[in-house]
Amino acid sequence: MTGIRGKVIAITGASSGIGAATAIHLAERGALLVLGARREDRLGAVVDAITANGGAATGVLVDVTRREDLRRLVDTAVDRYGRLDVLVSNAGTMAVSPFDDLRQDDWDAMVATHVTGLLNGIGAALPVFRRQRSGHFVNVGSTAAHVVKSPQAVYAATKTAVKVLTEGLRQEAGPDLRVTLVSPGFTDTEGVGKGAGPELAAAMIAQRDEIAMPPGAVASAIAYAVEQPEGVDVGEIVVRPTAQS
Repeated sequence: MTGIRGKVIAITGASSGIGAATAIHLAERGALLVLGARREDRLGAVVDAITANGGAATGVLVDVTRREDLRRLVDTAVDRYGRLDVLVSNAGTMAVSPFDDLRQDDWDAMVATHVTGLLNGIGAALPVFRRQRSGHFVNVGSTAAHVVKSPQAVYAATKTAVKVLTEGLRQEAGPDLRVTLVSPGFTDTEGVGKGAGPELAAAMIAQRDEIAMPPGAVASAIAYAVEQPEGVDVGEIVVRPTAQS
């Protein structure tokens, strides 16, 4: 299948930010969406916005750190549409802080969401893709995996793991599957500054307001990878604000 129209696409972290923007962008292009997120009210609002505009979307409560939730997301797509064409693993958390703050719960959350959550998605979708002999993993990384800046070391480490896992998956995917890493730079999302101390949060929010790109820019990059003809695999897209060093 070429293009976006009619493709069955599941997205994690779809209740806001990049995930919501991607859902709306793909729905406008005719995708059949199964959207996963933890916040039921926010997820429902995204689904309602899509369906009110004539699109097709179903919401599933998903915590990516739970294997059974990812299996339920994938199963919902297969049960409803008979297949799954694309899994966009987008769920993330950006609770950055200096090491001296010893925010170990935040470290655990980033590892669980970015690394374990990604693996849970692979574990749920890969058997379906193998059975279909088609499928596309789109994993959302970060430019933090390319340039490490304090105090983002733990965040950068988990996003570096996303980059490595994506490349390893691509090498094992074979001729029938596609694997794409989309690495956004500074993006205008509500997660910027969340969980950080007051001074750091204020600095991050100020920088966001000054230079961050809209989440729709990342949605467009994801759509570009998804719409490529069969047999064409876009390995990685790095998209960042022009003002970002």
